[in-house]
Amino acid sequence: MELDRLLSGFAALAEPVELHFLWRPQLGDPKDEMVLETAVNGRAEALVTHNRRDFVAAAARFNIQIMSPAELLEGFRA
Repeated sequence: MELDRLLSGFAALAEPVELHFLWRPQLGDPKDEMVLETAVNGRAEALVTHNRRDFVAAAARFNIQIMSPAELLEGFRA
């Protein structure tokens, strides 16, 4: 299946990220904190989520772009 190949491709490119620094609290939803910390500690350029609203302010502090999955896919097409 195409989805399996896509996910396998993403998994092959993934790198484990150790959380060296805890930045909590940064977000209104404590369940999102580990996602932001992983992005910061992994020096991510972007965080892809449907939950933009909860991440926008904190991500700006760490210079991380927030984008929707659709925006990510559009970037692949460009």
